[in-house]
Amino acid sequence: MKLLHTFYRAGCCGSFLAMAEVARGATSNAASPLFGISPSKGSGPSLSVPMQIIILMTLLTLLPAVVMSITPFLRITVVLHFLRQALGTQSTPSNQVLIGMSMFLTILIMSPVATEMYHKGWEPMEKNQLSYQQAFDEGSKPLKTFLTRFAREKDIALFLEVTHSPSPRNPGDLDLKVLIPAYIVSELKAGFQIGAVLFLPFLVIDLLVASVTLSIGMVQLPPVMISAPFKVLLFVLVDGWNLVLGSLMKSFYA
Repeated sequence: MKLLHTFYRAGCCGSFLAMAEVARGATSNAASPLFGISPSKGSGPSLSVPMQIIILMTLLTLLPAVVMSITPFLRITVVLHFLRQALGTQSTPSNQVLIGMSMFLTILIMSPVATEMYHKGWEPMEKNQLSYQQAFDEGSKPLKTFLTRFAREKDIALFLEVTHSPSPRNPGDLDLKVLIPAYIVSELKAGFQIGAVLFLPFLVIDLLVASVTLSIGMVQLPPVMISAPFKVLLFVLVDGWNLVLGSLMKSFYA
């Protein structure tokens, strides 16, 4: 009820209750909050409840971008997109299916990392054994280890140079502001490399079909219409989904 009352007081700027509260605060000796920041008796200012909610909602809007960027979701979606383009099946499988598959594979790969982050950072903070900053530092160590495994040294060196950061003594000293963009660039390169390899066998089929159709004078018939069933048949015969998804999963466990 206290939280709802606070919402009611801070939500409508033109309400009479808010105006009365401002007028009463102006006449009193207590300092009124400025932009949601009120003075605290402790070492520093404290945020009011509405400002905390605004900050939390802002962070939640950034959560999908974080999940897509610093997890295997990035590589998996890029590879599956290239695979669909190589097969020439247009929108089959649909985007929802590809994203759902990528999401569940990402959860499977990242669950040990997330569990370790929870045990090292969140649990001690709940027990008041660590401060917020210490919990963040301890909880980010498993994530740093994961990102360091797949970020190339060339990309890390690039962002160290861009940010003018000193060279770390060991990989554990790397900052997340360097590791995250380096990991994204490395994963994009890896995804494009795998996608190019996937394209090659299907490109051969397209070239053979195009050559045959042109040699027999079938100029007006698009070669893609003839090659598409052969590509799908080849992909099914070699159990392509098992090979592609299995190789992707093994690449993160290697």
